[in-house]
Amino acid sequence: MRNYLSITFQSLLRDLGYNCIIMISEFKKDWSDHALWWPTRNKWLSRPKHTLDQYGVHADAALHFTPMHKPLRIQLPDLRYIDCKIDFSIDTFSAVIQLCKSLGIRHPEELSLCYPLEQSHLKQNYQNLKEAKRIKGTQPPDTNTFIAATRGSSNSLDRSLACPATPPPPRSLSATPVASQQNGTLRRYGGHIYSTQSDGSSDGGYCGTPPRAASMDALDSLSELSLADSPLEPDSQSKESLITPKSLMERARMNVGWLDSSLSIMEQYVREWDTLQLRFKFYSFFELSARPQDAARLNQLYQQARWQILNQEVHCTEEEMLLFAALQLQIELQTLAGGGVNANDGSQDVSNAPEDDIDAALSELQVQLEGGPPARPDITHVPELAGYLKYRGACHSDSCLISRQRFTLRAYKRGWVSCRDGVLRVHSSQEAAGRGDAPSYAVELRGAEVTPDAHPASGRYGIKLEIPSEDSMHEMWLKCETEDQYAEWVAACRLGSRGRSLADSSFASEAAAVRSLLALQRPQPAAALNQHSLPHLDHLQPENYLAGRFLKKLKGKFTQRVLESHANVKDLSLLEAKLQYIKTWQNLPDYGQTLFVVRFMGHRKDEIISIANNRIMRLDPSTGDHIKTWRYSTMKAWNVNWEIKHMMVQFEEGNIIFSVQSADCKVVHEFIGGYIFLSMRSKDANQTLDEELFHKLTGGWT
Repeated sequence: MRNYLSITFQSLLRDLGYNCIIMISEFKKDWSDHALWWPTRNKWLSRPKHTLDQYGVHADAALHFTPMHKPLRIQLPDLRYIDCKIDFSIDTFSAVIQLCKSLGIRHPEELSLCYPLEQSHLKQNYQNLKEAKRIKGTQPPDTNTFIAATRGSSNSLDRSLACPATPPPPRSLSATPVASQQNGTLRRYGGHIYSTQSDGSSDGGYCGTPPRAASMDALDSLSELSLADSPLEPDSQSKESLITPKSLMERARMNVGWLDSSLSIMEQYVREWDTLQLRFKFYSFFELSARPQDAARLNQLYQQARWQILNQEVHCTEEEMLLFAALQLQIELQTLAGGGVNANDGSQDVSNAPEDDIDAALSELQVQLEGGPPARPDITHVPELAGYLKYRGACHSDSCLISRQRFTLRAYKRGWVSCRDGVLRVHSSQEAAGRGDAPSYAVELRGAEVTPDAHPASGRYGIKLEIPSEDSMHEMWLKCETEDQYAEWVAACRLGSRGRSLADSSFASEAAAVRSLLALQRPQPAAALNQHSLPHLDHLQPENYLAGRFLKKLKGKFTQRVLESHANVKDLSLLEAKLQYIKTWQNLPDYGQTLFVVRFMGHRKDEIISIANNRIMRLDPSTGDHIKTWRYSTMKAWNVNWEIKHMMVQFEEGNIIFSVQSADCKVVHEFIGGYIFLSMRSKDANQTLDEELFHKLTGGWT
C-alpha cells in the first residue's frame, strides 16, 4: 500500500507540473484504509496496478484521498437503527455479506440494502435512482426525478460536497434517540466523547467526519449486539419511517429503492451518516429452522413479515389475521418471560452449532427412514387423487382445455374430479370414470395459480385455480367437503402447477403443512388465557396486532377472539412461534411477490408484473387478477437493451418485452438472476457463496 500511495501521489503531482518525492514513511497515521475517490466521475480509483493516466485523470481533476470504511446508519428489519462502519469501496453485495457476518445473520445473499422512502414517493413512478448530475465545483440543479423529489428531506439520496460541520449523533441499538451535549470542543454521543476542531470540522475524514479515528472504533463492535430479540414496540420515530401502500400500483412503486448489488455504496450517492435499510430482498429462504444459531435471522425475518402484514403490503383473511395476532402475542409473552433463545428452547449454546446440525440431520434421516416410501415402490404405478367435489368455472379458450370443450358454470356442480400427471379431469360420476368415458372437462395444471380459500370456522374449504391460456388466465373453483380432502387437493394442485405429479416425495409434506395450518386457525371453545392473567400486558391494543382493514370489524371483540386463537399456539417456544409465523406468512397468496410498474411493447397503458421465486406474473393494476404466468422452468434467457432500457425475457411459449416504469430495468434483471442463483444452492455447498456467479447472473452486460 505504501508503494501504491507514493506512486499515485507522484503521478498526480507530475500531472500538475510538480516534481517531488513524497515520503509516506514520515506519516504516522495508518493510511491502509484510504483510497482515491473521483467525485466528478463518481468512481473509486481502486486498482493499484493502474496509473492515473489509465484512469483518465488530468491536471484539472479533483481527487479525494478518503477512508474506504465510512459510518452509515442502518435500519434493521425490526425497525431499530444501528450505526456501523461499511466499506464504501466494494460492491453492495460484498458489503452486505460483511455486514451480515458482523451482525450474525446467516445466508446474507437473501438480503440487500435499499434507500428509505417516504409516502409521497408512492404517488408517481420514479424510474432511476443512480443517475445524477456530475459534481463540478458547486452542485447544479438535479434533474433526476427521484433525487429532486427527496431534496431537502432527512433521507436525501444525494448530497453536495459541502457537508455539515457535525453529523447526526450515532443511534444506539435500542432505537431511542440519543441526546447530545456540547461542552466546548467535546460532544458526547451514546456514551462516547468525540473531539472536534474549533471550526466545527474534524481531522482525517472525508467530508468532515466529526469522530476521530479512535472513537470511530466504537462502530466496529457489532458482534456484541444481539439481534435474536427485539423490543416489543419500536419508538415513534421508527414507526414514522413506515409507509403504507394504498393500492397495487403504490405497492409496486415501493421497490424503487433497492441498491444496485454490482456497484459500491459510494457510487450510488450514499454519503457518511446517511440512512439505508437492510431488508430481506429475495423470498427464497434456505433451511429455516428453530435452532439457536439461526435465531438472529429468524427474528429479523419474523419482524419483516410482521410489518408487511400490519402495513397491508400482504393481504390475508380474518382467520389468518387472528392467527398472526395470536402468534405475535405468544412471541411477546415468551420474550417478556425472560426466556431468550436458550432458556425458552432448552437448547444448547450457539457454540454447539455443529452438534445441533448433526442431530438435526440424524433426526431428518430417521423420519425419512421410518415414514418414507416402501423399499421397492412400484415405479409403473401412477398415483391418482380422485373424489366427489363441487366445481365451477368460466373458460372460453380452447387452449386451456385438453378435451377442447368450453364451459361456463356460474353455480357449483357436483362431479367426480381426478388429478393424475398434472391434469385435472372432471366426470359426471365415478362409474363414468371407471368405464373409461371421456371426461367432461380436462384442465392442464402446469403454470396455474393456486389460491387456497379456507375458513375453518364456517366449514368452507375452497380452492381457486387460475388456468393459463394464450392470452389470459381463466378461473376455476373447487369446493371440498372435509379438511383432509382439502389438504390433499391443495397439495395436488400446487404440485401440478409446478409440473410435478403426485408421485413427488413432497406431496405428503405439502398436505401435512396445510392440515397443520388449518388446525391453528380452528377456533377453540375456550381461551387458554384471560385478560387478567397477562401480568406484562395490561390490555391488548388492536392496532398493534391487526392490519388497518380489520380494526373496525374486530375492535370490539378483539381481545376475546385473539385469546381464543392463542389457545392453539400457547405451547410453542419462542423460536417455534417465530418460525410458525413465517410459515403462515409464506402460505399467503400475495407472499413473495415483488411488483413493478411496466409497459409492454406495443401497449400504451402501464401494467404490473410480479417477480416471484419461481415465476413471473402479469397482473391487472386495478384488480390484481393474474393475466398471465411464466415459469422460470420454461425460461430460456433474459436480456436488457441498455440503450433503450427495454427488457426481454425468452420463454418456450414466446418472448415478452417491456420497459420498467417504477424502477431501473437493472433492478428487475437482478431479481430474476438472483432467484436463479438462489435456486442453485444445495446443502452440500451451503457454506460457500459463489459471488462471481451471482454477479454473472445479475449484472447483465453494459
